Amino acid sequence: MPALLIFRRLRQGLVVFLAATALALVGLVASGGASYATAQGPCDIYAAGGTPCVAAHSTTRALFASYDGPLYQVQRASDSSARNIGVLAAGGVADAAAQDSFCAGTTCTVTRVYDQTGGGNTLVYQGPGGTGGADTAAGATTEAVSVGGQKAYALYINPGNSYFAYNSTGGVPTGSSPEGEYMITSGTHANNGCCFDYGNTETDHHADGNGAMDAINFSTECWFGGCSGTGPWVQADIENGLFSGGSKAWNPNQVSETSRFVTAMFKNNGTTQMALKGANAQSGGLTQLYSGALPSGWSPMHKQGAIILGSGGDCCQTNHNASAGTFYEGAMVSGYPSDATDAAVQADIAAAGYSAASPFVPGAKLSLRATTSCCTTDYLQHDTSDDKVVIAPVTAGSSATDKGDATWIVHAGLADGNCVSFESADGPGQYLRHYAFQLHLQPDDGTGQFAADATFCPKIGNSGTGYSLQSFNYPAKYIRHYSFTGYIASNGGGNAWDTTSMWSQDTSWLAASPWS
Repeated sequence: MPALLIFRRLRQGLVVFLAATALALVGLVASGGASYATAQGPCDIYAAGGTPCVAAHSTTRALFASYDGPLYQVQRASDSSARNIGVLAAGGVADAAAQDSFCAGTTCTVTRVYDQTGGGNTLVYQGPGGTGGADTAAGATTEAVSVGGQKAYALYINPGNSYFAYNSTGGVPTGSSPEGEYMITSGTHANNGCCFDYGNTETDHHADGNGAMDAINFSTECWFGGCSGTGPWVQADIENGLFSGGSKAWNPNQVSETSRFVTAMFKNNGTTQMALKGANAQSGGLTQLYSGALPSGWSPMHKQGAIILGSGGDCCQTNHNASAGTFYEGAMVSGYPSDATDAAVQADIAAAGYSAASPFVPGAKLSLRATTSCCTTDYLQHDTSDDKVVIAPVTAGSSATDKGDATWIVHAGLADGNCVSFESADGPGQYLRHYAFQLHLQPDDGTGQFAADATFCPKIGNSGTGYSLQSFNYPAKYIRHYSFTGYIASNGGGNAWDTTSMWSQDTSWLAASPWS
């Protein structure tokens, strides 16, 4: 056997051994609870495989075992001050409690996602006060998750949010240099707007021709037509098109990635070959979606070395991002990672323990913020003049009474412990319930009817944002605001508040930090 081949096989074996050792250590550390930290992160695995990270971003955890710096920055609306959010321990999960404390009683946005490599490729939102441009920073508390049993927050990007980085000395591959990248995203929050990307992009925010980009795209966007399935799919955005494989024709090996957490991988040697892979980020191995030649006309690549997150390359200085997607973590590497390295990174991701974290935990206090564009400073609260429930603005300057009226204590559902009931924080023994389809705050009278009327089942937001609260005894109806009054409403029906107009937005709520 040639000496070079022997070396390659030994190196691949070492990568797999290191990954297996890391997994064992991760399991031991994770079992300790609050001290969770990884013994080896994705970027350690990439380095061991000879393809070091040149950019590493996450709002949930460290991607190096030794990293103990800031993950991201939040800015609060009340006084515009900012705070960096770090990790609980080196190599560990984000310190979500620090964010909760800093953002209590106000709203926060994510203004920066720091580059953990030390190369200075920190992502900054594309808007006034950020990198300039027309977009805004994403909300900081839209989605909470659990990583290794610890609470963390996702970067939940909606149309109009996007991030960008460019550092000419940051080491991001340019020209036809080989590159690999991965991100963890969500199959439950995606659309067909252009373009939910993470990866290499133009420095000038313009579409500069075939091969000027080298980014992962995750969306339901079917660029060239002929797609099979409904998506979302892991595709390559290499400018002037989203590629499911090595040509403009649909790749029959593509599959829809609908898992709650999705691993998306893309690698490109810059001249002859690229590959796409996808997986459930909670368990199992990678699926090879494509491995083969670059599309005709896109070789060699002409990468420019900037980084985009949440939009396409010709966005967002004078236009707005149209895509939606969720970002938990991701990295870009120099070189073309081996399949063994890819597999080891996926194994590390699965071992990290991503899972959904519901804010509706019995005993928790929270406030419910409207998501409809008209009313994003309004919260669900009881009216002090009667027992009706409404939405109305609450700010840091609001009275203690108003803040208390907009704060709820979560209980196991009075009629079904798998659902929830909401007790008023300033009205002990009084619960949110519907009567004649309108929402009221009334004392629990101990009857089965009251229990059923006061029980709601949280679901993923009907609009794709936040949560929707389904009525226990009228499952086609959800808590809705209509003309600033609270109801349970179906999507179409005989009552004015059942109108289909804005129904999905009016029935979607953000579980915000409690005002009181």
